[in-house]
Amino acid sequence: MVALEEAVMEIIVNAGQSRSLCFEALHAARQGNLDEAKNLLREADGYARQAHKMQTKLIEQDAGEARQPMTLIMVHAQDHLMNSLLARELSEEIIHLYQR
Repeated sequence: MVALEEAVMEIIVNAGQSRSLCFEALHAARQGNLDEAKNLLREADGYARQAHKMQTKLIEQDAGEARQPMTLIMVHAQDHLMNSLLARELSEEIIHLYQR
């Protein structure tokens, strides 16, 4: 069983890193460095996968016998993850526009 505090922090840290890399990718694309932008998005994907993997563990625990209380920090972690996923999708679309 994953400790709630550890899981929440892992989601926040990895989602935050993913989001930051997405914005770095946008900056690189704006500078004309499209290959670097794509590499940064791939790196962001790795962090997003880690955050999502931990979220999945929490969901599995919650669906079983180890129900977790809903806390503000857990909601905060979910916000971080969802924002990073949105940043990833939008970054890719904007980078495609820079390619044109």
